[in-house]
Parts: sequence; structure tokens; C-alpha cells
Amino acid sequence: MEKDVRIKPDLQFIKELQEVGGDAVKKCYQCATCSVACPLSPADNPYPRKEMVWAQWGLKDKLVKDIDIWLCHNCGACSDLCPRGARPADLLAAMRNLAYQKIATPTFIGKWMSSPKHLPKLIAIPAAIYMVIWFIMAGVRGSFFPLKDGKVVYGHLFPGDFTIDPIFMIAFGFMVWTFYKGVKNLIGSFADQPKVFAVGDKSERPSLLVCFVDVCRNELLTHSKWKECGESDEADEQKFNGHRFLMLAFICLMVVTGIVAVTHWGGKVIPFLTAIGHTPMPLWHPVKILANIGAVMLVYSLLLLTKRRLNQDDSSHVSTYYDWYLLGLIWTIAGTGIMCELLRLFGIAILAYPMYYVHLVAVFMMFVYLPWSKLGHLVYRTAALTYAKHIGRLPMPVREEKTFTL
Repeated sequence: MEKDVRIKPDLQFIKELQEVGGDAVKKCYQCATCSVACPLSPADNPYPRKEMVWAQWGLKDKLVKDIDIWLCHNCGACSDLCPRGARPADLLAAMRNLAYQKIATPTFIGKWMSSPKHLPKLIAIPAAIYMVIWFIMAGVRGSFFPLKDGKVVYGHLFPGDFTIDPIFMIAFGFMVWTFYKGVKNLIGSFADQPKVFAVGDKSERPSLLVCFVDVCRNELLTHSKWKECGESDEADEQKFNGHRFLMLAFICLMVVTGIVAVTHWGGKVIPFLTAIGHTPMPLWHPVKILANIGAVMLVYSLLLLTKRRLNQDDSSHVSTYYDWYLLGLIWTIAGTGIMCELLRLFGIAILAYPMYYVHLVAVFMMFVYLPWSKLGHLVYRTAALTYAKHIGRLPMPVREEKTFTL
């Protein structure tokens, strides 16, 4: 005789799930259309049908430890075909959003990231830090909007050696440590996942390194899995190109920042390096050209992603504050960065320094809050997909459409 299993729904968890994008979960009546429609769902215990059941029942422990929420590429095919408008894709996205908040510590930052009412708190931390620096340096320089030889020089008010580099080094270290702890917690939550392999595969379990390289090649660099999803051509192109150009833009700007940092600090030991990356750079400088190319690609990617997000907001896809927060932050970084360059070139100090102040606040928010934002999926999703390949949690083979001639 089988024992009864008692289910203890977590009502608070259901409310949290609804707040981050899973508000339509109660419309699901378990027809399984979503699992059948998904081109990537594994044949064994496919998603997202079981996730919809667990969400309706408030089974927080099962959902939080479910590796399948990370396998979804959020193409939206399941939501488009859902006869009840339950939006399964939004549920899986909401679960990932919730996971970002729960696995990274301190968790109160994740809570602040989930609601617009906490946005002033997130802004206040870097705003206060740089406002104090501004007041101190203004006292030293004798002006809130100083000019050096008649030119705007941001380092004159916010010296890199004492205000920019130390703060961002600490911020970067905090981000890396938080990601490390978050990934450790994430992988630890998968401990009870069954270690199965594809039918007929007699080879040894692939190493984590091999799986990681495969994920980076197929998921991050080429985005080949996205092409297997069921979106329309236009939507797929917007998503693919938007994310691709965003990644390329970040790489360009990261290279520029690295060159400036290395030449600046290296120049203290090897003097000729200072001339290579001395700022502000003229527009014809190769590093400056690379920076401007990165800025153009960043704006282009943001236009594509914003257009796609606006087009998605219909009955089958609904964007949340959590979705728009990241886009808004990157738009702020891009916009203020471009304006800082233009205002510096035109020598408008009264606008240039406040613009640079806002830029510093936005960049600080990007780095420090990254482990709790949607951009954190670059790390968490990569770790989850690597582990999924390692244990053999593989998607179904791609379903090819066949035509027959009579």
C-alpha cells in the first residue's frame, strides 16, 4: 500500500512568483501543449508542464532546485500556443528572476531589485558615495565645475587614482565573490538531479571543462540553440542580433577600459606606457575609435532589444519591471557615456560634470548589482547548462520539418 504524500503549498512563494512575471500561472489546466510544442525540451520529464503544476501547488523547493528552468531559451513558442494564456515561458523566466534573487547573497539586494519601490535605495548608495567625493574635490579644486586649461577634464574632479579605480576595484571584487557564492549555491541545489545520459551513449561522462567549452561555443558565442526555437523570423533576428551586438559592444568597451587601466598603472613603472592610454584621448586615437565603435554597437543593440520587448507585450508575453530595469540601466550608461564625450568636446562644464556623475552611478549599479540582475544569467545559466550537459540532461534532437510530394 502506497503512502500518502502531503503537499504543503507555500502561498508566499506563489505571490513572489506572480510579482516577478508568473502572474498567469493559475490559468493553466494541464493540457501539456507547452511541453509538446517546445523544440528543446528533453524527452524524459519534459518542461514546462511539470513546472506549471509545481508553481500552482506552491512547491518552492522543487522549483528552486529544478535545473530545467535554465534549459529554456525563452523563445515563447509555448506561450504563443497555450490555449488558456497561462504563459509558461513567462513562468520559467519568472523562476529564473526569482532564482537570481535567492541564490546570491546578501538576499536583500535581490529583494530591492524586484520592485520599483526599492529603486531609490539602489540609486542612493552610489549616488551618496560620488556626491561626497564631488563635494570634497570641489573644495580642493575651488569649483564644482572646474576647467583645466579651459577644457573639461573629468579626472580633475574625480581623480582615477583616488576615487574611480579603488571604488570600482572593490565593486568588481564584490561582484566576482557574489557570483562565486551564487554559482556554488546553484550547483549545490542540483545535487538531487538524476544523473542520466542519452539513450545509447556508452561513453564516459564528459568533464565539466569539456561541457563548459561546448556551452560557451554553442550558447554564448554562436547562440546556435536559439535558432532551434520556434519564434518568427523577425523576432528571432531581433533577439539574436540584439544580444550579439550587445556582447560585442561590451567586449569592445571592456578592452578599452583594460588598455586605459594597464597603461595608466603600468605607466607608473614604465613611463612610455602613459602616452599610449593617456586620457582624454583625441578622436583619431585607435583606442578612442574602438570605444566609439563599441558605443555605436551598444546603442544599436539596445534599439533592437527595446523594440523586441515592446513587440512582446501582448496577451502571450508580458514584460515586468524586472525586465525593463536592466534595459533602462544600460540605456542610461550608453546615453550618459555618449553625452559625456560630446559635452567634454564642446567644453560645457556645467552639464558635463553632472552627466559624468550620473554615468558613474549607473556603472556602479551595473557592476555591484549584476549578480541579482537579468544579466547575471550569463554566469548562472552558463553554470547550469554546463552541469546539465555533465549529468546528461539533454534536450530532444531537433525536430526537422519534412515535406512530401504526392
